[in-house]
Amino acid sequence: MQKIEAVIRPEKFDIIKDALTEMGYQGMSVQEIKGHGNQKGVSEVWRGKRYRVDMLPKLKLEIVVNDDVVDDVVQTIIRESQTGSVGDGKIFISEITNVFRIRTGEDGEKAI
Repeated sequence: MQKIEAVIRPEKFDIIKDALTEMGYQGMSVQEIKGHGNQKGVSEVWRGKRYRVDMLPKLKLEIVVNDDVVDDVVQTIIRESQTGSVGDGKIFISEITNVFRIRTGEDGEKAI
């Protein structure tokens, strides 16, 4: 099992969620986060003064999937979120050794 963590633009979430749901992956966690990478924020003008906004709003999507579908899920996230501009986000993949469903006590792939 693998955990896919994708830091994405907030406006792309519904498109990604719908694409993953169509693939059969409905279970996911989403967090509102702030951060910056190479983009290092943006400059905005408010009431005639220029401000630097360093921490930009992003969403972090987490989904745990079986090893054999990781590439399909990652490619779907990339395809649906890519704008070609700085700030599109990142995807991180981690090994998951086990998972437990609290309600039933199931573990492993059955618990996903």
